[in-house]
Amino acid sequence: MATSSSNHNSAGTHPSGHIPETSGNNKGQRFIKNNQYFTICIYGIVMVLLSAIIFKCIIDIDQTKAWFRQIFAMLTPFIIGALLAYVLNPMVRMFYRVISRLFKRTRFREKHRMHTVLAILITYVIVIGSVVLTLLFVIPEFTENLIDFVNYIPTIYDSIMDFLAELQQRFPTLDVEAISKPLSDLMPDIMSYLQQIATSMVPAIYTISMSIMGWLINLMITLIVSIYMLYDKRRMMRLGWKLIYAFLPEKYITPCHDILTECNRLFSGFVVGKFTDSLIIGILCFVLMNILQLPYASLISIIIGVTNMIPYFGPFIGSIPGVLIILFINPIQALIFIIMIICLQQFDSLILEPKVLGNSIGMKPIWIIFAITVGGSVAGVVGMFLGVPVVAIISYLLDLYLEHRLRKKQVSDEMIDSRLKNMKLDD
Repeated sequence: MATSSSNHNSAGTHPSGHIPETSGNNKGQRFIKNNQYFTICIYGIVMVLLSAIIFKCIIDIDQTKAWFRQIFAMLTPFIIGALLAYVLNPMVRMFYRVISRLFKRTRFREKHRMHTVLAILITYVIVIGSVVLTLLFVIPEFTENLIDFVNYIPTIYDSIMDFLAELQQRFPTLDVEAISKPLSDLMPDIMSYLQQIATSMVPAIYTISMSIMGWLINLMITLIVSIYMLYDKRRMMRLGWKLIYAFLPEKYITPCHDILTECNRLFSGFVVGKFTDSLIIGILCFVLMNILQLPYASLISIIIGVTNMIPYFGPFIGSIPGVLIILFINPIQALIFIIMIICLQQFDSLILEPKVLGNSIGMKPIWIIFAITVGGSVAGVVGMFLGVPVVAIISYLLDLYLEHRLRKKQVSDEMIDSRLKNMKLDD
């Protein structure tokens, strides 16, 4: 009995000398939270949800694409408005500095707001005025040139058929019918297509009217968004820096500032510089074509100016339609146009573009081709234009990351060069 009692006491006694609470007193125990386990649970739930969403998107890929297109169409006015504000911001800053110098002795309390409003107003008056002048003077001539070219299509068709017939007479063994038959079959198809357009003109006019109304609404939203972003850019940048200071460690603040500054330089330098360069090239093309008395000066100059926005391939893409249009009218003038375009593009690549763009991108041609190809497949012509600065920013960030990793591993450029030298790649 004594042994049993001692065993019972030893089993029920805590090593510290305190008797633990029995099961009947468990109701009084409080839940002790563990922050580590709670964080692991949150991460697990988030990963499960993300995995389920990704799996759902992959399974219903068509619905996912339609959903993304709908979101992109809804956000397009805001995206274009932000891009417009970004492009016009240098002009607004220039006018803001000029106005601040002119009215630096004013006693208004809200000098900054007044100067900002005046700078934005002057900028938009200049931009909208330039667009209106373009519509009043360039568009009518552009339309007239386009109508003349469409009316000239039957003459071009007859000239081609006469040329093929003469070629058949000179070279009887040549199978010209393989070329002439598709062309002769194409003309009735064109006439049938024009008749279908004529019969469906009323619903087409209604559809075009609704599209124009939607386009005007999107244009108004775009202008409002761009004006708001230009007027309230300091508050928006302040909010952005609040987020950076709130979520980034202090040691990353200065590198983040340097990276954002360089990304802004790359993107703005390319977008604004390329737009200025293309505008100058389009104007020079129009002036030179009028001096050389080449046909369809407005039509071809607009094509040259717009396609010049596409890096690397733009000059070649823009010159092909002009050569074909003039070739059907006068081959000698087409040859003159080719020589003019070659001289103009050499002036652009050797003199104008380095002055305007400087070293804002500094990308290798292979990466420019990659950016244009991927950007064009994703977003068409706009993607071909914006793909280059986006890839330039990604390349810059990748270089920074690689340099950080190499410094961490204490790998120098000399070590890499010595490895390349040992591989004897130049032999």
